[in-house]
Amino acid sequence: MRLAQGIIIDKEKTFGILKFSALRREVFLQNEDGTVSTEVKERTYDLKSKEQGRMIQVSIPASIPLKEFDYNAQVEMVNPVADTVATATFRGADLDWYIKADDLVLKGQQKPPQKPKTEPLGNEK
Repeated sequence: MRLAQGIIIDKEKTFGILKFSALRREVFLQNEDGTVSTEVKERTYDLKSKEQGRMIQVSIPASIPLKEFDYNAQVEMVNPVADTVATATFRGADLDWYIKADDLVLKGQQKPPQKPKTEPLGNEK
């Protein structure tokens, strides 16, 4: 079971100040024969979250270059989304949460891309 679009997150209220810790892991694509390829699918980073009071993990697509920020550098996620994966068990289900983002940038360095605003039609003079 998956949420159709994930849950859009209010970054400031949910995470507060985020500080970079380290690259946690790289996820690799599989070859047609089921073996692991050398092509990276996504990278997961550890971030310290002031509001959560603990370390969180965020996954970024491999199309974004490897992030090598200084330890404790203040960062922000670009377009974060939380999602779930549920696995049925004999007692109900196990639920895992994960966070994905379009990018991870130094705080204040780059603003997330804004979606263009559309004007309602029919009110032209």
